[in-house]
Amino acid sequence: MRYSMTHRKSHNASARFAIKRSENRWLKGTQGHKLLGLSALMLAICSSVTWASDNAVNPIPPTNTCYVEGVSDRLNCGFVTVPENPNKPDGKQIQVHYVVLPAVKNVNHEEALLAIAGGPGQSAIDNAASFDSMLNKVRQQRDILLIDQRGTGRSNLLNCDAGEQSLLAFNDDNVDSLVEAQKCRDQFPDTDVTQYGSLNAVKDFEAVRAHLGYKKLHLYGISYGTRMAQLYMRLYPEHLATVTLDGIVPMQQSVLEIGSAIERGFDLLFKDCQETAACHAEFPELKAEFDQVVARLTEGPVMEQVHDPVTGEKTLLTLTRAKFYGAIRMALYQTNVRALVPHAIHQAAKENYQPLLGLYALTTDGAGMAMGMHASVVCGEDIHRITPAMREQAKTSYVSKTMLESLEASCSVWKVPPVDASFSEPIKSDIPTLLLSGEIDPATPPSWGELAMEKLTNAKHLVAPYATHGVAYQSCANNLVAELVRTGSVKDLDGECLKKDVRRSFYLNASSVEPLATEDATHSSQDKPKDKPSTGAKE
Repeated sequence: MRYSMTHRKSHNASARFAIKRSENRWLKGTQGHKLLGLSALMLAICSSVTWASDNAVNPIPPTNTCYVEGVSDRLNCGFVTVPENPNKPDGKQIQVHYVVLPAVKNVNHEEALLAIAGGPGQSAIDNAASFDSMLNKVRQQRDILLIDQRGTGRSNLLNCDAGEQSLLAFNDDNVDSLVEAQKCRDQFPDTDVTQYGSLNAVKDFEAVRAHLGYKKLHLYGISYGTRMAQLYMRLYPEHLATVTLDGIVPMQQSVLEIGSAIERGFDLLFKDCQETAACHAEFPELKAEFDQVVARLTEGPVMEQVHDPVTGEKTLLTLTRAKFYGAIRMALYQTNVRALVPHAIHQAAKENYQPLLGLYALTTDGAGMAMGMHASVVCGEDIHRITPAMREQAKTSYVSKTMLESLEASCSVWKVPPVDASFSEPIKSDIPTLLLSGEIDPATPPSWGELAMEKLTNAKHLVAPYATHGVAYQSCANNLVAELVRTGSVKDLDGECLKKDVRRSFYLNASSVEPLATEDATHSSQDKPKDKPSTGAKE
């Protein structure tokens, strides 16, 4: 099980449609979404630079252009060339690619906002359309800078090719994590995987800043991207104007703690359904049904013929406990997909797995994660922080136990030296910093934001009570980010608008948030709407 502090693209109505089509068994091959492929980005070669330093090279204006999926504008693009190992400046060189979404009215050419993707392992450039939409107000007067962190996207991608296999049919209960980790490592024979951690990546980011000539950056980091933003605050504070941390991973936090965060996300779902009249009436034993499915899958995987939720073709499903947990877990990242989960669990308890496959289909791209880079980060920065007490605690949670076993197998192969103990110290800074947490976030709970606040002397932590992961993508928080960039101050940021309920009403079946008419119901009940408008109101 991966760390997966991810930034997920919104699936919106397509998620509900996928589960509805999956249950009705007439799929015709529409995918929920696909992350941008390498060939879709038209990058031209530009001048390169070496590592940024106090004697940084002279800024070079971008002269190359490109287009990325989902953004209609012609963008500035290029790369800097840096040593793979900074201690061997004459050794192997890698390219770190960037894209600039130019400001609509660029009244300040000396500043840009650097948006940092999650993961670890996601490509910022692949998420350009999402960043552009969320930061549209910032972009009115500031460039948006996106950098594919080393080991991701176009920057010497460290992705593990699993070969041709059906993910639905694949039995991951039989996987030898150690063997698979070695297979992945063998795909990078000429790569020093110990050099793909966060510290080197921050140096790359600073090299790009110097190359483009920005005197100041505003940072927006989401999920794992908040770790990168905090390191930037520590190493290069003189080049930062403001910082926004969304879905916070504090420097003091160990990777294994995400296991308890995930369990918390499950518990909040069950509580939310129980406290919502229509959901509780339709699924009064939701937690028991979840446990029932888990108990069944603990005895062994379920194998049966189903309709593939993407192609609609008949195929073999091997449903394991890990797949079940994974599908539910990732569905909790977005409020609109979360609304489908009780129905999927209820049907799975009745041994109808088609609705669950509608959720699982949204996880099969691995969130666009470069798993080789992912391992380089967590094996150097997190695994050594696990204490004996944490190991004992992990035994009580399937999520934590599975994660620990997988990480230890990968890290025994990756052999990344642990970072210095100072890496885990809280960030001390007076840079204006906005911290955003979602109360029902299944990955980075609000308590993590409080931990990150320990030594931030010019910061404000706002909690959105109805938001999940990525508050700025699902609330008014994007406006707060824009205000922070405009004013350079957190003093007058008002989080009152975050109290708006952005959740979706729970779907009581594959089609509707309304109960289906019974045989005894009057015809008038059939006049009820099949799908409420997205008002955010709860039942």
